[in-house]
Formats: sequence, structure tokens, C-alpha cells
Amino acid sequence: MVFRLMTDREIAHWYEGELSEAFAPRERKPFADIISLRAAGRYEIWGLFDAGALLGYGTLWKAPQHSPVLLDYLGVTALRRNSGLGSRLLTLLKGQGRPLVVESELPVPGASPEENNMRRRRIGFYQRGGFFPVYEMAACGMAWQALLYDPARSPLPQIMAAHRAIYGPRRTDVQVPLTHSPALPYWMERPRGEQ
Repeated sequence: MVFRLMTDREIAHWYEGELSEAFAPRERKPFADIISLRAAGRYEIWGLFDAGALLGYGTLWKAPQHSPVLLDYLGVTALRRNSGLGSRLLTLLKGQGRPLVVESELPVPGASPEENNMRRRRIGFYQRGGFFPVYEMAACGMAWQALLYDPARSPLPQIMAAHRAIYGPRRTDVQVPLTHSPALPYWMERPRGEQ
């Protein structure tokens, strides 16, 4: 197996075939935004490959002159889920030596027990992987548990400021920490005058 940055062609296939299948539209930033961030040196798309076939992926989103890095998406291809590859990907990303923040969806009052159990399992996955919960936050119209992997133990206010800086000022839906009801991201908002 090889863990490496994806090529332009692989990224297009990943977005259409993998990310679009695994993440809801409001959680999936527009492809043009990902490409723009990547061109600016702020977004890395890593793939775990076996004989050229994508097994899983992890994307890292960086703010200029800030640390930590946001683990934006982590996934394993549909046919290979529940095989330990997610943990392997997490270990490979942590092995790069950068402090990492990850956002995992919090249980939602009124949601089905199955959905909330899945949300708790995802938080537990990151905790078993060496991340610890630090604060609740909002993005994409949802509340998230922010978890941190930081062997250097940076001060929490610094982590929170860097986390917010990753999104930039355009993302008015982002709250670090969570203070009020989450708003939808700009790509899900209705144009003015539209009902």
C-alpha cells in the first residue's frame, strides 16, 4: 500500500465518486473551493492506494501561518469499510507530525437512536485514535465535537483561533466554540428573494 498526495485526475474521481457518496451535500464543500484552496497551498488530499486502486483518503485544510491543521474529510471506499483502514489512515496522518483538529457530528435531539449511536461511534473512533474532545462548534448547519491530536499541547485559545482561521471570514456559519443555533453554509443558502 502507498500513502501519497492525489493527482488532479484522482482528485476529480475522488470528489465525484467517493466524497459525494459518503458526505451529505451540506457537509461537502464545493469542488471549486477545494481546488482553489489546493492551488493556494492550503488543502492536501491524501490517498491510500493498493496497486493504483484508492482504498481510503484524508484531507487536510490549513490556515496561513497557523497550526493546527483541520482533518476535513476522512473516509474509506465503500467496499473496504470496517476493515481497519480508517484507523490506518488516521495513524498515517498523525505520523506527519502536525497537530490535528477533527470535527465529529454530535448526537442530535430527536434523531433516531441509530443515527445518534453512529455519531457517538465516530467520536469514539477518534478518541481511540488518540484525539481528545476539546469544545463543541458549529459548521454547515450542524453542531460538532471538535477533537484534538496535539502532542505539543498547544494552549486551547491558540487552537480555537487557528481552527476558526482555517475557515476564513466568508464562513459566517462557523462558530468556534458553539454559542447559538448553527446556520447553513453559503453553498446551501437560498438566493435573496427566493422562497
